[in-house]
Amino acid sequence: MDETVERLIEAALKEDIGAGDLTSRYFVPEDRQATGFIVAREAGVLSGGEIGVEVFRKVDPAVHAALLVSDGDRIAEGAYLIKVEGPARSILTAERTVLNFMQRMSGVASATRQYVDAVKGTAAEILDTRKTIPGWRLLDKQAVLDGGGTNHRMGLYDRVMVKDNHLMSSGDPAELQAAIHSLKAEHPEVEVELEADRLEQVESFLAMEGVDYILLDNMSTIDMAKAVEMRGERRTPTLEASGGVTLATVAGIAESGVDFISVGAITHSVKALDLALDFIKRE
Repeated sequence: MDETVERLIEAALKEDIGAGDLTSRYFVPEDRQATGFIVAREAGVLSGGEIGVEVFRKVDPAVHAALLVSDGDRIAEGAYLIKVEGPARSILTAERTVLNFMQRMSGVASATRQYVDAVKGTAAEILDTRKTIPGWRLLDKQAVLDGGGTNHRMGLYDRVMVKDNHLMSSGDPAELQAAIHSLKAEHPEVEVELEADRLEQVESFLAMEGVDYILLDNMSTIDMAKAVEMRGERRTPTLEASGGVTLATVAGIAESGVDFISVGAITHSVKALDLALDFIKRE
């Protein structure tokens, strides 16, 4: 498992358990064994299942947890996701941390899948953004992949995105072109994306060298379609739509012909999927 994810798990367990699970220590017999399942209380898409299994293992190697559904699979209400067997104390100690990871990630994956389904039949792909929980970006972006979406840049270091705030001192195309040439000379592998909120900017950016993406920010679908037409038969730069995208509007945006649609809501405003731990009652 990725080192970053390992550290997140360890930090979450330290945060929750601290000096020990007092409830389980005093109210659950030490020798009690239990069998239970992580169950879906609503339909969605699973993400974080492998992490849930790892959390159980880290709390107590004597706990056996088996993933019954693969991350990225659609799940129905009532579906059994993980079977867990072992010391009841340890299972209960791990329960909340397991659910916190799985509910958040499955919520992101489920929301992503809704957007992916909404643009089915078009050429558009759904992108995530950097609007993630601090420290959780790797997990949020993995959940987007599990939901059928596509990852945008991971951070400020792996793609250049030049927005209006970067150009507040000067919007001179010559200066912008010079900056792109300077970047590409030192970092030829880094892609460049320029934000446009007017078709005049799109026209200017299409004429520049080294532009890999143009971000169509808060444009109407009519203007997005015009931007696609302006690009013509060539496939570069790639056109990405962004700004206030909702499930009600995403299909119309996709039909404009853009290549990507970035949706901040799939990570910054997502609802956790309702999951729970149910024990098999002893006779």
